[in-house]
Amino acid sequence: MLKRNISLFVILTIILSMLAGCNTDGVVSKDDNIIDNEVTEVENDIEIQDMSGRTITLSQQADKVFSTEPTATILLYSLNPDKMVGWNYDLSEGEKRFISEKYHDLPNLGGAGKNSINIEEILKMNPDVLIMMEDVDDNSASKAEELEQQMGKPVIVLDSDMHELDEAYQILGKVMGEESIAEELARYCTETMDTIEQDMPKINEEDRVRVYYAEGPNGLETEPSGSWHAEIIDMVGGKNVAEVAVEGDYGKSKVSIEQLISWNPEVIISWDDERGGYYSKISEDPTWGDIDAVKDREVYEIPNRPFSWFDRPPSVNRILGVKWLGNLLYPEIFDYNMEEEVKEFYDKFYHYQLTEEELDELLENSMRH
Repeated sequence: MLKRNISLFVILTIILSMLAGCNTDGVVSKDDNIIDNEVTEVENDIEIQDMSGRTITLSQQADKVFSTEPTATILLYSLNPDKMVGWNYDLSEGEKRFISEKYHDLPNLGGAGKNSINIEEILKMNPDVLIMMEDVDDNSASKAEELEQQMGKPVIVLDSDMHELDEAYQILGKVMGEESIAEELARYCTETMDTIEQDMPKINEEDRVRVYYAEGPNGLETEPSGSWHAEIIDMVGGKNVAEVAVEGDYGKSKVSIEQLISWNPEVIISWDDERGGYYSKISEDPTWGDIDAVKDREVYEIPNRPFSWFDRPPSVNRILGVKWLGNLLYPEIFDYNMEEEVKEFYDKFYHYQLTEEELDELLENSMRH
């Protein structure tokens, strides 16, 4: 009996000792050098190195994100539109046709073109993080830090260069907790650019197609070689005929009809009518009639829904654009089935399954028939 009592006492002592060593906060004596719950939370922080070289620490993956310009807004939409808090401008009816209706009424928080962001309205939406996407240079980091101080929100800088879209997606995927889809979209961008760069040297210099990019309400605004607005022409081996100065970031250098006639392009790609372009009038305008592209009916409309395949905004929409323009100019080299390419791209990046009628409409005036 005595032995049994001693045994019970020993067992009870052990249990009480174990209970005394536990507490509801998960913290033990500092003398024991054991990490508490607060340190565990620190271990779960997300460390991001953005494309300006800054290191940003987030306490959790972002569920609400805003981009200060359309360039990154399109990337956000492609990753997870449910985590966007707003657009940078009011969507046109053409854009709305290929964007799910539930996102049509997201607020316009500014940041497109020369319009500054609406700081007061952005703060009301209370995003977890802000995204700045631009042609990264030595001033990008300081601009991001200034915006952070102004907004009281972490700011991530991404590079808008088409060759850097894969890294931009990987960073955003980590920020938003969308690593899987980000990796898929990054791989698509990388494979596209790699294929274009491998195939472009196959074009002989004497076979390069002379191209004119018609902007503006009369078609007499354009972008020369060297302007990022027209860089897709260079990427696919086209010869940009425009011999004018680059008009800064916003582009649209003015030209005369006499200059255009002297350049005599073989192919003209034009803004569509919905965007305010001159496409439908080019073939009817007698002053354009002696240009080879017009005489040979080589005038094409740049698809612009929901976002231009060629220019403005300079985002991932241009990845489809390099396939389109390469195939248009050199179908024997860039041998894409554009119907399949367009359907795949809209599904992957815009979460939209095109009908055959919609596909035909997009390609009707933008492809050789």
